[in-house]
Amino acid sequence: MGLVDSDTLPLNVSREMLQQHSSLKTIKKKLIRKALDMIRRIAEEDPDESNDKDKKDVEESTDNDEKKGQYAKFWNEFGKSIKLGIIEDAANRNRLAKLLRFESTKSDSKLTSLDQYIKRMKPGQKDIFYITGTNKEQLEKSPFLERLAKKNYEVIFFTDPVDEYLMQYLMDYEDKKFQNVSKEGLKLVKDSKDKELKESFKELTKWWKGTLASENVDDVKISNRLANSPCVVVTSKYGWSANMERIMQSQTLSDASKQAYMRGKRVLEINPRHPIIKELRERVVKDPEDESVKQTGQLMYQTALMESGFILSDPKDFASHIYNSVKTSLDISPDAVVEEEDDAEEAEAESETEEAASTHKTEADAETETETEPSDFKDEL
Repeated sequence: MGLVDSDTLPLNVSREMLQQHSSLKTIKKKLIRKALDMIRRIAEEDPDESNDKDKKDVEESTDNDEKKGQYAKFWNEFGKSIKLGIIEDAANRNRLAKLLRFESTKSDSKLTSLDQYIKRMKPGQKDIFYITGTNKEQLEKSPFLERLAKKNYEVIFFTDPVDEYLMQYLMDYEDKKFQNVSKEGLKLVKDSKDKELKESFKELTKWWKGTLASENVDDVKISNRLANSPCVVVTSKYGWSANMERIMQSQTLSDASKQAYMRGKRVLEINPRHPIIKELRERVVKDPEDESVKQTGQLMYQTALMESGFILSDPKDFASHIYNSVKTSLDISPDAVVEEEDDAEEAEAESETEEAASTHKTEADAETETETEPSDFKDEL
């Protein structure tokens, strides 16, 4: 509870006058700034929030023990309100961004800030890398992090549903742009062999794009983000991510036509160093019309969709591709059919059922006649 004193408010008070009075707007602005300063001081006085240079000085002071972990408690309670403030309050967006906390690939399960992230950035790194999803454990296994982890880049984990909306408004921080690593536009140090790889896989990418023409795939490209996975599906820079698609599909009043527009085009990125991709290229060069090779291309795309966090539009089709692949590995003919049930046995079983039902009905009728005999005899007397 607090008290605001002002000499500029009019003595004749009415709702209409106060709502339009310039002093009230000034008070509102000052109160917000004061509140943000108070929150910032909580973070600065928390030993867990101190920089590495200040840790020795903090540890020597026993007075700070009570303040330890205070900002983490505040964030867990009011963090979502800070994020909503960034979305709604453009004037204080940068001040609120300093209060953001999150986990990352280098935070050791602790909360870290954007300022701390920037201090740990690699020389020459221009963007702040982040990824959105449902939980940290799932994101740590994401194929989008393979090359980044190998090159020791730090990636922020955003696991709150509101984070998807937050990043639509928080475009940059301290002259550093935010880059979703699951979307197009990821820029890393270029490899001298990239041009050669692009040219050598040109025929495969062209064939694959034609094979996936009905799957809403805009392009097939050589990936710069994969290390161990053969392929991955990314979205256009301004379209929805896989996580955003799941969030929107769960909305009760979601507009299907708008969703189709906002999804945008998907891009299949392939790892040219993976043995599966190399073998697929050889088979495409040998016979691009081979149906088994086309099925393999479809299956790999659908598998990459799932691994990239998307929801399959036709799970039945995916399952049929899996079963066909199992048939091939077991040397079963693709034309092999499921053995049908014996109709004679089924007819015999139905006959036995009908006979049993008839017997049961006869016995029931006999019992009914027995029960009605004494009544008839009494009437005759």
